[in-house]
Amino acid sequence: MLKHAKKKLGLIVLMAIVANISYAADPDIPSLNPDEGRIGELRRVPDASEFKVCADPDLMPNSNNKQEGFEDKIAEVIAKDLGKKLSYTYAYSRQGFLRNTINANRCDVIMGVTSDFDALKTTKPYYRSGNVFIYRKDSGYNITNWDSPDLKKAKIGIIGQSPATIPLNDHNLMGNARPYRMQRDLNLPPSFMVDDLVKGDIDVAILWGPIGGYFAKQAKIPLEVHMIPEYENTNAKGKEYWNISMAVRYKDKDRIPLIDAAIDRNQDKINKILDDYGIPHVPVVAGDSVMKVYEQDRVRKTDKIGGDASMKLE
Repeated sequence: MLKHAKKKLGLIVLMAIVANISYAADPDIPSLNPDEGRIGELRRVPDASEFKVCADPDLMPNSNNKQEGFEDKIAEVIAKDLGKKLSYTYAYSRQGFLRNTINANRCDVIMGVTSDFDALKTTKPYYRSGNVFIYRKDSGYNITNWDSPDLKKAKIGIIGQSPATIPLNDHNLMGNARPYRMQRDLNLPPSFMVDDLVKGDIDVAILWGPIGGYFAKQAKIPLEVHMIPEYENTNAKGKEYWNISMAVRYKDKDRIPLIDAAIDRNQDKINKILDDYGIPHVPVVAGDSVMKVYEQDRVRKTDKIGGDASMKLE
């Protein structure tokens, strides 16, 4: 039961991280050969001299085919430290991404997954972020938590089904919400929710920190960005903060200690890249996982039911 919940929440979080932030501006990317790897067809053999990254060609601020994303810059740092040639295989981060990239041996490393993502072997976390409140500086709002009075009068943009919808609903703010689709819309620019905020179509945007922080920094008017307080101790499904790691195939687990060591040697450079891109980040929480949060949540609920039963018996 817990394992199923972990996979479901993990998938929702990963979708929320990339939701609605891609714009298909005819990127020039090599097509994937559907016959590659079949019996009798050529299949790439991993090259130990390469640091070959699986990436999205149009997923700023994470990556693009011009290697302008913050994950692209971090990949450069790690590849250089390891003395390897950096190269890429591109595919859109949609259904089938893992199957068509890393699991097809077309590339060997994914730069940004939650640290307890169990479909791949993950490295140590290299940063931790969470969801953010974003609003116009000239609004006069002061929003730092779910009880902030200004939230009650604001039109709130939020990704539907993302973890932040749990505290939004718990605080009776769903009536203020303007939901945005979780599934990526390749016809919208990556900054579209922040653009709506700037235009005044919404008063507050709630986004995954790296997305919100980056586009708030790029906005033409001053915007306030505040990280949302963690909610996992109230409801595990509303978990707001996540450790982020790199990932490889399980059979390539020998790569992990090499990448971990490179992360350790270059953490200051990684933090500077995050800061340069406006990526909000907080200290990594060792051992943080969805399973751990769900187990703690289950124990709390069990204890509460037991306590309520005891009170009734008295």
